[in-house]
Amino acid sequence: MGPFSMVVAIVFILMIGRVLQERYRAIGRVRDGDGAGYPSVDVARSQDEVRQLKERVAVLERLITDNHGRADLERQIEQLRDR
Repeated sequence: MGPFSMVVAIVFILMIGRVLQERYRAIGRVRDGDGAGYPSVDVARSQDEVRQLKERVAVLERLITDNHGRADLERQIEQLRDR
């Protein structure tokens, strides 16, 4: 094997290593949810939980600021518990 062949082989090996490294890095980003268009399950679950909490806070704010009777207040609290 001549010196030119050895240089070509070394460059080829380095290129293959770099391609594999980037491929595994991209797979890790998709798995972690950082890839474009692939939100992870945790992100979706967190967004759903935030939406539910915002709804509950809105109901509680309405309960506090409205001047309804005691029976109406108890009924709305029971509706929150049923969720």
